[in-house]
Amino acid sequence: MANVQMKNYKVKSLEFHNEIQGKVQLKLSNKVSHNVRYMKPDLCEGTMTVEVFDKERPDVLNIKTTVVGLFQIKKQVEKEFLHVDTFKELFPFAKALVTTVSANAGIPPIIVQDVDIESQEIYRFDLPARKKKEDEGDV
Repeated sequence: MANVQMKNYKVKSLEFHNEIQGKVQLKLSNKVSHNVRYMKPDLCEGTMTVEVFDKERPDVLNIKTTVVGLFQIKKQVEKEFLHVDTFKELFPFAKALVTTVSANAGIPPIIVQDVDIESQEIYRFDLPARKKKEDEGDV
C-alpha cells in the first residue's frame, strides 16, 4: 500500500530553449531534483525539477520544468520513504510534460530516462545495516 496519495499537481515553471538548425546530432543529458516540504502531520508538498539539455552545447537545446505536487500522507513512516513515494508519484507527470512540449515544438519527442530513486545511495535504506556488517567484518 502506498504511503502517500497525490491530491493535485501544478506546473510551477517551464522553460524551453530551442536553437537547433538543420540536422544536428544531440547528446542529451538530464538532471532531476526532488524536495519535500512537510506541512502538517498528514500533508506534504513535493517539488521536482527536470532539466534536459545537450551535453556538448546546452545553449542549443534546453528544457527545464518544475512541477509541484500536494500529497496526503496515508501512513506515517520515515521521511525517507515518503520522499521516495512522492518522487515516484510526481516523476511521470514531469516526464510526460517534457515529452509533450518537445513533440509539440516540432522536434522529435524527448523521453526522459526513468530514475530508479531507490538505487541512489542516499535512498538505500539497507545501507546503515550493511555498513554495520561491513564494520564488523561480516560482509
